[in-house]
Amino acid sequence: MNGPPPSSFPAFDVSKSDRTDALTVVGLTVTYRMRGRDREVLQDVSFRVRRGEAYGLVGESGCGKSTVAMATLRYLPRNGKVKAGKIVIAGEDVQKLDADALRHLRANAISIVYQDPGRALNPSLTIARQVSEAFEAAGVARDEALQRTREMLQRVRIAAPERVMESYPHQLSGGMQQRVVIAMALASNPALLILDEPTTGLDATVEAEVLDLVAQLREELGTAVLFISHNLAVIGRMCERVGVLYAGKLVEEGATQDVFTRPRHPYTVGLLRCLPTAGRSKDSERLDTIAGSLPLPGSVTQGCIYAERCRLADDRCRREAPPPYRVSAAHGDQMSRCHYHERALELPRAVAEVAEADEATLQERRLESREGDARPLVLRTDKLSKTFHVGGAPLRAVDDVSIDLASGETLGLVGESGSGKTTLAKLMLGLLTPDAGSVLELDGAPLAARVTRRNDEQVKSLQIVFQNPDSALNRAHSVKRLIGRALSRLTPLRGPAIDERLATLTAAVRLPERYLGSRTRQLSGGLKQRVAIARAFAGEPRVVVCDEPTSALDVSVQAAILNLLADLQRERGVSYVFISHDLHVVRYLADRIAVLYLGRLLEIGPAAAVFGGPHHPYTEALLSSVPTLDTTHDGGADGGGRPARARIRLSGDLPGAASPPSGCVFHTRCPRKLGAICEQQDPPFADAGGFDANGGQAAAHRIRCHIPIDQLRTLQAASRDDAGTLPDIGADSAPESAGRSE
Repeated sequence: MNGPPPSSFPAFDVSKSDRTDALTVVGLTVTYRMRGRDREVLQDVSFRVRRGEAYGLVGESGCGKSTVAMATLRYLPRNGKVKAGKIVIAGEDVQKLDADALRHLRANAISIVYQDPGRALNPSLTIARQVSEAFEAAGVARDEALQRTREMLQRVRIAAPERVMESYPHQLSGGMQQRVVIAMALASNPALLILDEPTTGLDATVEAEVLDLVAQLREELGTAVLFISHNLAVIGRMCERVGVLYAGKLVEEGATQDVFTRPRHPYTVGLLRCLPTAGRSKDSERLDTIAGSLPLPGSVTQGCIYAERCRLADDRCRREAPPPYRVSAAHGDQMSRCHYHERALELPRAVAEVAEADEATLQERRLESREGDARPLVLRTDKLSKTFHVGGAPLRAVDDVSIDLASGETLGLVGESGSGKTTLAKLMLGLLTPDAGSVLELDGAPLAARVTRRNDEQVKSLQIVFQNPDSALNRAHSVKRLIGRALSRLTPLRGPAIDERLATLTAAVRLPERYLGSRTRQLSGGLKQRVAIARAFAGEPRVVVCDEPTSALDVSVQAAILNLLADLQRERGVSYVFISHDLHVVRYLADRIAVLYLGRLLEIGPAAAVFGGPHHPYTEALLSSVPTLDTTHDGGADGGGRPARARIRLSGDLPGAASPPSGCVFHTRCPRKLGAICEQQDPPFADAGGFDANGGQAAAHRIRCHIPIDQLRTLQAASRDDAGTLPDIGADSAPESAGRSE
């Protein structure tokens, strides 16, 4: 862009800030004292959250999102301090308050909900005691506090408040715990509610319920919300305005629909391109990534802080720090700290498309599927079941599951927590012993039930990548030792041969050689997961179980890991069993999808068929719960993160596996329940058509439901066509025969 730059402006006119703002942050600069020097982790951050408004803060881990929240509450750690700036909550200057006034502000004007509700609740106190304390802190007498506790639990849509009040946190599901924490946060009817990654660890259905709850309560109470998340789709659904943080600076801000439709900073464009969205799959296109990593806290940069990672940067960017440029957008002003904000959408891709040779291989695979030339089966389960005995009562965690896994195929396992996904994976790996009559086969040969009884070839053929690499990797060992130990145990290599193989393996997972001597505590989350993947691939496995391998990662790191898994599969022909709550990720990586509910397989088929429909009513509910951000390949978005179909609210919680419902296990929550037949008879699988991964057409897509396939197709097509005009499908619109349960 030549010529004079557009006029710059502060993020907003401070002189116009008044008591109509729930939160005003002006020029906030925060430092942490580390190794004898002050390092700036926030630099000149300014934004406002108006009363009744939801404002989103997005960015990678380490960019300063949570520090903004902690500074707002004056909860910075001892080595942190506000170096400059002003924070005003409901007209009160937070930095000028004494201890008593600050305590009063926290008790009455501001509340926060953290990511992990289990850590926010005291395990030794009942829910009644913990929630009532929130009211007592605001000066309410104990008896009245207990009454208000019951009313507030009802308000956050807890159906049996008396039972929940008598419970301890460990007796509640994750979604129920989060509702309790929200009830505590809203006890004082605060002017500002801060949500710090409140749904990251939740299922799709529970996440949707929590988000619906926040939106409804915000409308009822007029509470302003500061929503912190790295999930752009959630921000798109929940927030009117959004700010994008990078390395402690606000680099873009504006109406959410404007920022996500036409981003004006290369960093925002990069984040949006990392998302696995509808129409994208590993076979058609690689996810874009953001090269490099965040600069270290306190790094001094002469020009633009993003220049080292930006593919539009030139000498001007490295020499001159860009001011905040202001442009008029469709829904208000939009700010961008980029000299070339008008060209942001022209940002070149960081990754190459699927190579031509790979595309030829994919075309050949598709042709084989249509001609019926099946790929060989690697793993097969038949009538696989697992019963635990808890307190003397049987608990059927996996019930009669039969699946096949072909060479080079990815099978996605989806379902709510408690549906049996991880138990099924552990049965495959031999970490649990299945019930009598269960069949496990590897390459057509019987596979011993326990890993301790499997031969070396079988052990190295099935490996796992866990959700949290910190729990899976020994912090005391170097990266070289962690991978080298796996090589020595899973291969016959010794001496220099191990070093040579280690170099090849680390190159395959894109792990730079300079990290081999590092301990895992010195690595980022993405690098740790690459170490875990390298260790899993040490023995040239046939099948790798990926148990939520990207759920804790930023979208940029997630994209790099998904690309890596897809590349390794193309290069080595490995098969994956991929477990995830993120259906966008599953849709991108999986060839076939298996849907589990209460240990039962309710639907299985090609990914395109399962996502495209017809679906089992449970699958339909899962898909309707996922917030979508339909970004284009150029970084834009359509729809502002709204669901593409009517939202289906499932009544009640997942039934206990110790006493599963009779008939169809889903009938107690099914919004499409037919009647007595669903309560009395277990439905058989019905063929929904389509091709499977092995080229076979018959029974490729199978659904276990009493509703005829054609009727399901018609009902679900009507729901999609009327999305946005019909009321949500749920307790209020389900037929009387739905047999709702609380």
